[in-house]
Amino acid sequence: MIIEMHSYKTKPGRGADFLEAFQARSIPAHRDRHGDIGSVSLRQGSRHFFLCGFPCVASREPMKAQFYEGELWKSELENILMAMLEKYAVVVVGRLRPSRLLVA
Repeated sequence: MIIEMHSYKTKPGRGADFLEAFQARSIPAHRDRHGDIGSVSLRQGSRHFFLCGFPCVASREPMKAQFYEGELWKSELENILMAMLEKYAVVVVGRLRPSRLLVA
């Protein structure tokens, strides 16, 4: 599994709106297209973090393209979410083998 971390810094006063829209529309849209991709969303003040898992290196780019080049992102979410951000970054933070995942 490939783990990708998205970090977002919202414009002043937009944090709650961003989080609401992101959780209500973006996360479910990712799951609808790819199944449960291991997403976690966290918030710290005006900074938001989204961890996303992909099955393997080869699946990462096609899965991202399917979402970010899709109708929902292009016609709706991109305009809504990006307008609330000062900046964002995406980094691959590591690889996990299924045997390394802990299940509680």
